[in-house]
Amino acid sequence: MSSKPDLSSAWSPTEPLAERVRPRCLEEFVGQRHLLGEGKILHRLLHRALFQSLILWGPPGCGKTTLAHLIARHTEGHLIALSAVTAGTKEIREAVEEARHVWASVRKRSWLFMDEMHRLNKAQQDVLLPHVEKGTLYLLGATTENPSFEMIRPLLSRCHVLVLEPLSEDDLAHVVVRALSDSERGLGLLRPVLSEEALKLLVQAAGGDARVALNLLETAVLSTPPHADGVRRVEASMLLDVMERPGHYDKNGEEHYNLISAFHKSLRGGDPDAALYWMTRMLQAGEDPLYIARRLVVAASEDVGLADPFALVLTMNAVRAYEFLGSPEGELHLAQAAVYVSLAPKSNSVYKALKSARELARKTPYDPVPLHLRNAPTALLKELGYGKAYRYPHDDPQGWVPEVYVPETLKDAVFYEPSVRGWEGKWKETLERRRALVKKKAERC
Repeated sequence: MSSKPDLSSAWSPTEPLAERVRPRCLEEFVGQRHLLGEGKILHRLLHRALFQSLILWGPPGCGKTTLAHLIARHTEGHLIALSAVTAGTKEIREAVEEARHVWASVRKRSWLFMDEMHRLNKAQQDVLLPHVEKGTLYLLGATTENPSFEMIRPLLSRCHVLVLEPLSEDDLAHVVVRALSDSERGLGLLRPVLSEEALKLLVQAAGGDARVALNLLETAVLSTPPHADGVRRVEASMLLDVMERPGHYDKNGEEHYNLISAFHKSLRGGDPDAALYWMTRMLQAGEDPLYIARRLVVAASEDVGLADPFALVLTMNAVRAYEFLGSPEGELHLAQAAVYVSLAPKSNSVYKALKSARELARKTPYDPVPLHLRNAPTALLKELGYGKAYRYPHDDPQGWVPEVYVPETLKDAVFYEPSVRGWEGKWKETLERRRALVKKKAERC
């Protein structure tokens, strides 16, 4: 019994699967129900065919470009598509002239779809601003970066920002299953069958990105030979061969700060498992390990502080160990430091004390140093009272004497308030007793 012919030799589409199955109408669009659901903002705008400049902000593969084209089609507007990667001031001015011509000739309003909106510099945004303001054209910007960081305020204030979310696993599964069965634009002619385990693995690996899911799917199906019955059965093991890729990460963008924030908050919150997870995510995505090491050093002082002074010693040793060993061996020392900092008792008393001291120092830059604290290297200065009545602590059997070490006007200032945790708990009583003695002395003087 002969097997059915392998269609892949004759089947050679010119576009990637993700482009071929791009939704052509709102009914085909998957996800973003918080915007497109009945009564939601985008649903209201589209069903009333309202024109308003919009910024579509969301992660890759969530449908920004598709949604922009569907908005233009649904409102029967003229679409001018540009990418900020290649478009400059010249192209923006040409788009404005095109919009004017379309309005003058057919009375049709224009949408300017600007992909990668965050790539436009300030001068280019300044050129665009007056035309958006006058309504010569309406902006449809798509960006993966926070618009409030990347767009000039006057232009941003004239746009409504719509926040798109990563697709859920159910949404991704819907996209994948539809692509598998679609014989016109999808993979249906190849007769692929995805096992339940493989489908689950695929949607998890995609991380909310439909483009990633479809690219992985296409590669897996095309690289899977058909069985005798012509069916291509894709198992989870086959997917693992094609899905090795770094996670979504932008070393200079918002996701960089999101992950490092999650890492630092996990350290502060005492969760070593979460700290290791976020650290590993960043390392696998290509983050500089020494950047992570610096955050560990920050946390060792900012969040652990004197509740456990050894945390700073250990983190600095981890930095030196990584510099000596490099990856991957040096990453073990970073992991050790992350676990230690997570579990160490926490105190931000020194952090708050430094902040308070800075504020008072800015307000009192001219308060004089008390005479007894001044150095007296010459006879004249001694005659003027420099160093007079200074008591040398080492001359006292206890190694400490009650003394006022600040200007007279600041004698009641207190910055450092130790916690009761760790080492600080041992010092708290001593410090309070000493401050009481100093206060008595100051009152007598």
